[in-house]
This record gives sequence, C-alpha cells and structure tokens, in this order.
Amino acid sequence: MIEATDRAQQKLINYGYTVRYHDLAALDLSKDGGQPLVSIFRSTPMPRPIPVKVMERHPLSSQAFYPLGQNPYLVVVAGRGDFNPDNLRVFLAAPGQGVNYHAGVWHHYSLALGDVSDFLVIDRGGPEKNCDEIFMEGGDGITIDY
Repeated sequence: MIEATDRAQQKLINYGYTVRYHDLAALDLSKDGGQPLVSIFRSTPMPRPIPVKVMERHPLSSQAFYPLGQNPYLVVVAGRGDFNPDNLRVFLAAPGQGVNYHAGVWHHYSLALGDVSDFLVIDRGGPEKNCDEIFMEGGDGITIDY
C-alpha cells in the first residue's frame, strides 16, 4: 500500500513546512530501456454487482496507483505466475491508500466506487508489449457485490 503513515520513513523538508513520506513504493520501470510515465486515470464505477471477467499483468514493470479523490475503490489481485482464479483476492482501499502492483502480478483494472475517480498512475513506457490480459470463461469469473 502507498500511504502516509507513521511506518513510512519521514523527512522534514522545505524549511520545516513539509513532511516527505519517502520512497513509498518499490518502483520497477527501467527493464529493457523502459522509462517512467506519470498519468492520471479517470475511472467510472461499474454497475453492481461488479463482474470480474478480465485480469491483467505487466511483466516488465510495476504499476502504482494513488487516488486523488475521497472515494474508496476495490483492488483485485491474483498473484504472480500462471493465472489461477482460485487465488483471486479482493481488498477495499480507502481514500489516501494507493497500491503498487509489482511486475507480473495479476490484477483487475481500476474499480472506482461511489463516483468517477481520478488516480495518479506511475508505470512504464517503452517499445515492448507490457500488458497481458486473461479473460475468464464460464464460472471462472466472480462478481463483487459491494
């Protein structure tokens, strides 16, 4: 999780007017000549119950999301390696909590709750393909009734 808590390394900067919560995510973006990208993703909530039918992973890099608003959102992950729907886990992330998906971790795209939500996203740009998707067939998908 990416969040400003007492567990993070803190540095007082800007002549005492700012606390820097230092290095909150282990970003991994430079493999094979990749470069960091900073983007804003604007996510629209899906109708409930929320169908989870597709998962993605980024084999060459991490991907960090940090919410810019006050709405909670859902995080759906399934770990690294071969995709297994039995490994799906769902977490409710609060405003002020971000997430950094490590390279190769299966995850669902942004699942905003409540209202349209903006996320600051730091990920990798480069010439190689860096997004694998898997579509779940039949009973492999799940629905989330939050």
